[in-house]
Amino acid sequence: MKRTTYSFALLAVVAGLVIAACGGGGSSTSSGSGGGAGEAGNAGGTVDTAEIEGLGSVLVDSEGMTLYEYTPDKGTTSTCYGECESFWPPLAAKGKPSGGEGVMASALGTTKRKDGAMQVTYHGHPLYTFAEDSEPGEANGNEFEGIWFVLNEAGEPVSGQPAAATESEESGGGGGYGY
Repeated sequence: MKRTTYSFALLAVVAGLVIAACGGGGSSTSSGSGGGAGEAGNAGGTVDTAEIEGLGSVLVDSEGMTLYEYTPDKGTTSTCYGECESFWPPLAAKGKPSGGEGVMASALGTTKRKDGAMQVTYHGHPLYTFAEDSEPGEANGNEFEGIWFVLNEAGEPVSGQPAAATESEESGGGGGYGY
């Protein structure tokens, strides 16, 4: 039993460090410090596409992680800060974002976050990853609370659930974070 408790505690610490590294250290004030938009894995600002069974071809980052829009955002201005951005790390831009096959280069842009970091936009939508997507091909945040959606190549929200998520929900799985 002690070993299990120790393993769980270690896992919790590691998970906290990973989330913090993915942009959770940002501030919700205009004089914010540290963190920055998704400084960890998705810092390149590359947008690509990938097929996700049940959703079709959707936008992903350079590591193949699914990208989302947050419908409460005000045009190109992000409104996801603090606890929100710790679960939904913004896709950071270091310079001009680039697009892979199927991505319209003219639809790519950037927006400045409150902490000064630049976030990638697509058709005017600031882009985010989801902390509960642990590997490429997952879209666990799609339709979350009716405000988070994956986007197709046209920059439109995609309804539905990926095939793997549907199976998980039927077996009692699930999760997500509300604020």
